[in-house]
Amino acid sequence: MTKIAFLGLGVMGYPMAGHLQADGYDVTVYNRTPAKSEAWVKQHGGKSAATPADAANGADVVMACVGNDDDLRAICLGETGAFATMAKGTIFVDHTTVSAKVTRELYALAQRIGVGFVDAPVSGGQAGAENGQLSIMCGGDDDHYNRAEPVMTSYSKMCRQIGQSGAGQLTKMANQIAIAGLVQGLSEAMHFISKAGLDGKEVIEVISQGAAGSWQMSNRYETMLADHFEHGFAVDWMRKDLSICLDTADENGASLPVTALVNQFYKDVQKMGGGRWDTSSLFKRLQSF
Repeated sequence: MTKIAFLGLGVMGYPMAGHLQADGYDVTVYNRTPAKSEAWVKQHGGKSAATPADAANGADVVMACVGNDDDLRAICLGETGAFATMAKGTIFVDHTTVSAKVTRELYALAQRIGVGFVDAPVSGGQAGAENGQLSIMCGGDDDHYNRAEPVMTSYSKMCRQIGQSGAGQLTKMANQIAIAGLVQGLSEAMHFISKAGLDGKEVIEVISQGAAGSWQMSNRYETMLADHFEHGFAVDWMRKDLSICLDTADENGASLPVTALVNQFYKDVQKMGGGRWDTSSLFKRLQSF
């Protein structure tokens, strides 16, 4: 039985680790808040550990889904970090959305101790994690990816190696750039519909069947019209991701004018008290004018 350590039981990691346990893997979980680990074990079985190092000790694959660059470093490094106990030949799979810089930094450190490192950020949100339907974009060495990929099928509908270390994170940045502009466009269209006195549901049902159609339109327009913004990826996290995108664009020379603008619009949403609202709250920002 393959032994898995899963580090980080947030809205994404909790169900992802659950799928692994349900598929017959021997899973040990770690979470910064021990009560979350205890709740997971009670629900799914498996075991919990007091530190990342304890969880990783004896594991064949260590998987992580935490918050940001600093969180990732914290669970990897130091006496209580996963790298301290991972045996040579084991694989670390990082599902966190972080910078390509920290990814390459940790990849290099992992190489020194004989550990594989695959960056594997995900897209699909909480619903995708719960339903095992995530899209996973990966970077890393071929042999490490090939060993990790069968494990990731437990919660993915698409899993692909894009390139070497950092390529997964760069692909996730492209994903977030595309989403940012799309959600703003949908929000403006719905705001326009409202100001024009049209029935939002009828209009969206028509235009969603043509070139304007998108996942965001199909899955978010009804909740947006109902003024419900508790259904997906939080604004605070989107701003973190867009900041990574913009910093990387400064480094590689990419021009991201729409992304920069939408990042500021999300800042407005935060000022409205909507840091934990989902990303479709760009519509609520427009409706407040």
